[in-house]
Amino acid sequence: MAFQLKPKEEKFFALLEKHAELGAQAGEILYACFEGKVSAAEGLETVRRLKKEGAAIRAKTMMRLHKTFITPIDREDIQAVIEQLDGTLDQIKEIMDKMSMYNPGEPTAGAVAMAQIVAQCMLEIRKSVSYMRNLKDNYLKIEARSEKVSNMESQGDVYYHEEMARLFTECKDPIHIIKWKEILSAMENVVDDCEVLVNLFQRVVLKYA
Repeated sequence: MAFQLKPKEEKFFALLEKHAELGAQAGEILYACFEGKVSAAEGLETVRRLKKEGAAIRAKTMMRLHKTFITPIDREDIQAVIEQLDGTLDQIKEIMDKMSMYNPGEPTAGAVAMAQIVAQCMLEIRKSVSYMRNLKDNYLKIEARSEKVSNMESQGDVYYHEEMARLFTECKDPIHIIKWKEILSAMENVVDDCEVLVNLFQRVVLKYA
């Protein structure tokens, strides 16, 4: 039988869900930028706003952790989730910073595919967080989302290695190589962070489901 939550305790999940939603929005903006649907400058401005909102949610979550005696799941798990969510959002902002500052030119099909994986992973993270209010009923859904993210992380690795190989074999401009190497590496880091998150979700499921 699922444990009953007090309204005060449910606010932790509301905060986590809101932050995960910001991350999903940031992933969509990143993908739209790589597709050429929004400019790097416009995308950066939007993601900066999302990051600022995320930082405020993180601070509010940490303050509640200090003031709440009983939490719906271990406070260490809540802290780990909110910090990892915030770190992932920060990584997306870093990518948008680079796209705006470096003006690296039109992305390759492989780079666009990596950006799509980032957006998809962030969406799966948002869905997974929304299931955490009722772990006993939703643990199979969380497991399914976790497997999706792991599979996408593996595909992202393939794209990353292909793009890096292409970059170093076909490109003759060292500055262009440096720009895209940093951007591609930052995208791989986001997907890796998403896999860290789903591994964390799986550990929480083992505790409470």
